[in-house]
Amino acid sequence: MVKNISNKNETQQILRKFGFTFKKSLGQNFLIDSNLLNKIVHAAEIDHTIGVIEIGPGIGALTQKLAERAGKVVAIEIDQRLIPILEETLTDYQNITFIHGDVLKLDLKQIISKEFKNYSSIKVVANLPYYVTSPIIIKLLEEKLEINSITVMIQKEVAERISAKPSTKEYNSLTLLMEYYAESKVLFNIPKTVFIPKPNVDSSLLQLKIRDIPPVKVDDESLLFKIIKASFAQRRKTLFNNLLHNLINKKNKKELEEILQDVNIEAERRAETLSLHEFAILTNQIKKNSEKLMKS
Repeated sequence: MVKNISNKNETQQILRKFGFTFKKSLGQNFLIDSNLLNKIVHAAEIDHTIGVIEIGPGIGALTQKLAERAGKVVAIEIDQRLIPILEETLTDYQNITFIHGDVLKLDLKQIISKEFKNYSSIKVVANLPYYVTSPIIIKLLEEKLEINSITVMIQKEVAERISAKPSTKEYNSLTLLMEYYAESKVLFNIPKTVFIPKPNVDSSLLQLKIRDIPPVKVDDESLLFKIIKASFAQRRKTLFNNLLHNLINKKNKKELEEILQDVNIEAERRAETLSLHEFAILTNQIKKNSEKLMKS
């Protein structure tokens, strides 16, 4: 019978057997709660027809639960020391492929094409290291991969920012980026006590369901994100001042004032009060007027 890796005693035995020591620089925190892992896999809606990408499998606690439900699991691990541990501990599972590498540098489209030829539905499920949460999620979304959803354990504070509403302190440029590509929902919170070693903060399980079509129509997607980023550059500044200092050529101050008037957005408003829809309207108006407005 295959042992349950997520059992606390089993986890500690594996760590001792291989002499594994945690690297703080990699943000390694392993889950030791079997019920919680089952809850996560259930929330991700995994079955034998699904192909799963897991990022940062650690010693394989979540990997094991995924492999028991999914058709195939591709686990990407940056720490070379963990690969032989995973291969030995999960040797009884024939539907797992381990890849050593930095997910931020790997060609995920190529991996998906190679590893999931017979799967029409592909999902990402992971316990993400806190220090690279946002870059990983942004990469998964911006590369427009053939994935249906992303279900990840992340720092509670980041989950709150991603799912925030306008005019709240959590609402920021990341919120808008996520809203453009996906529908986000915080499914439940996860206490720090279920990890080894115990992190300093609690986590949340965030689910992003990838949209087939963005909720707004823009003529220039990259310009939309440039405008959003510039608008949030300094939260205390007005939308007008942020755009003028970070994106728009200052000699075009008058033109920017007119553009904001044309789209009925007050120059004194701050970025966190604008919806994605308003940013889309503003983007299209700037695009239509002239790209000469922009700083080179």
